Amino acid sequence: MSIVYGKKIKLFALSSNKKLAEEISEASGIELSKVEVVKFADGEISVNIEDSVRGHHVFVVQSTSAPANEHLMELLIFADALKRASAKSVTVLMPYYGYSRQDRKSKSRQPITAKLVADMLQVAGVSRVISIDLHAAQIQGFFDKPIDNFPAAPLLADYFLHEKDLKNVVVVSPDHGGVTRARMFAKMFNSPLAIIDKRRPERNKAVVQHIIGDVKGKIAIMVDDIIDTAGTLIAGAEALIEAGALEVYAAATHPVFSEDAICRVDKSVIKQVIVTDTIELKGPCVSDKIVQLSIGPLLGQSILHIVNDEPISQIFDKITHRDHKA
Repeated sequence: MSIVYGKKIKLFALSSNKKLAEEISEASGIELSKVEVVKFADGEISVNIEDSVRGHHVFVVQSTSAPANEHLMELLIFADALKRASAKSVTVLMPYYGYSRQDRKSKSRQPITAKLVADMLQVAGVSRVISIDLHAAQIQGFFDKPIDNFPAAPLLADYFLHEKDLKNVVVVSPDHGGVTRARMFAKMFNSPLAIIDKRRPERNKAVVQHIIGDVKGKIAIMVDDIIDTAGTLIAGAEALIEAGALEVYAAATHPVFSEDAICRVDKSVIKQVIVTDTIELKGPCVSDKIVQLSIGPLLGQSILHIVNDEPISQIFDKITHRDHKA
């Protein structure tokens, strides 16, 4: 049992990203407690918590990344178990919020699954959620419990500023929806902004119409929150090179990298892709072009601030850790 600032604390890691959980444990100084996730032959999930959690403030590390349904059910079942075991509070460190792209109805008879996920988490007994770069900020309004949405941009920008020291930079938004995010990134570089105007003839396929802004003779950094199939990213990078950009880098918070996305990035014109470890990298390919930065120290410090009833936003506003791993 860990006593932090006079409070009983436990930290658990479920299946989605145990490596990140270990980094959070090291940064916070809170040892990971043991939980057994049991999977039955028919696909049902159960959990066994080995130690008492009665009266404890419990922190759980679980991104709802692929397989999203399995990781979500695992989290809901575990939260229910903690509630029934009389945990004092349950805080979920969910760096990647699965189903976040289903945040509104864009057509008739579509679900708002991000809201459904929020409802399920609260019913299961979750007291608080901490996420990194929600795809849509309004998801915070889907909760009646506290939810913190922290930006990864300072960490990503810090890498470019201190590790790459690039000159003559232009920050590029891959679409109109990401302009606000890209503008914040551009301010950190005091650089101009460009926007890729694209259309989607079908799901997971993007066609670049034209580029708004001057990229000729500049080093372009494309900024997004999620890289899924990498189709948009690669098409945008090719358009930037054709428009006269000298090199193209990419920065994104969540490396979803579905199917053969990593293989496609490795063969693309993109010089380097910088991502965080909100999602553990898996797939058929490994690429030297991909650099993964750790958010473990930031989340570990967040736990300590929450336990001590201190504000935590400044941890992400002012990056003091520049640890990264290739």
